[in-house]
Amino acid sequence: MLPFVAKRLVSALLTLLLVSVLTFSLAHLAGDPAIAVAGREASAEDIERIRAYYGFDRPIVVQYLSWCAKAAVGDFGMSYHYQQAVSDMLVARLPITLSLGIAALAFALVLSLPLGVLAAIRRGSLIDRLCLFLAVVGQAMPTFWLALLMIVYFSLTLQWLPVSGNSSWLNFVMPTIALGYFATPALMRLTRAGMIDALESDYVRTAWAKGLRPFTVLFRHALRNVMIPIVSVSAVQLGAMLAGSIVVEQIFALQGIGWLGYDATVRSDLPVVQAITLIIAAFYVLLTLAADLINAALDPRIRVT
Repeated sequence: MLPFVAKRLVSALLTLLLVSVLTFSLAHLAGDPAIAVAGREASAEDIERIRAYYGFDRPIVVQYLSWCAKAAVGDFGMSYHYQQAVSDMLVARLPITLSLGIAALAFALVLSLPLGVLAAIRRGSLIDRLCLFLAVVGQAMPTFWLALLMIVYFSLTLQWLPVSGNSSWLNFVMPTIALGYFATPALMRLTRAGMIDALESDYVRTAWAKGLRPFTVLFRHALRNVMIPIVSVSAVQLGAMLAGSIVVEQIFALQGIGWLGYDATVRSDLPVVQAITLIIAAFYVLLTLAADLINAALDPRIRVT
């Protein structure tokens, strides 16, 4: 197990290193950061003064190494627009996005796993077709459209839920559904396909022949073997939710890192954009690493790869 963990850790660190290079390079290739800070109407003297103040006149390699050294200890510099420490801004907004992403993934799993199992058991029946219909609708319906429909019905018509803000857990109900429902189809189809293969396997037929209870056969034998791809896809989906929460946060006025990233991009706030990009990439890498370790615990054969 230790060689497997060490191999995955090295791969994760190399991926983060590559992401840091791309993040730093793309932000500078987008244009002269000194002009972005000073504005298009600034004089040449002002631009040169800003370039010297922020260190943009140093060699690009020196700038990158300095940025990496500070980022490694959580120092992402100062926001050009807000004149605040970027790390403080992230600490204030990251819990909102994390809460939303985790809640959305939990909603997707709670909805997709039982429906996928039920569709596999009732393969070809009306229930199976209804489950597939829900999957198609979830895949085809844009997240922003579902969010607007829920606002019109649950907030404006029934007045059950607040439209915006993050003052209570009620504010996260509609954003969670809007963000989580988009991930439901992939998880449900994966569960259904895996359960169909598992139910036709020899070890499940043996479990039925031994007279085990249906719950034990379905969830302790069949579903456990289906969980390996589900864990991998769930990790990717959670990363996608964290990165793609910008639309939901904009609609429901949840000022997480998605909203902050959009605002920083519009204002050309380079340190904020770099920090958010690196943080999201780090979450992707860590989630993938966690999925690999969980799958290795579920299936020891993976450890030899």
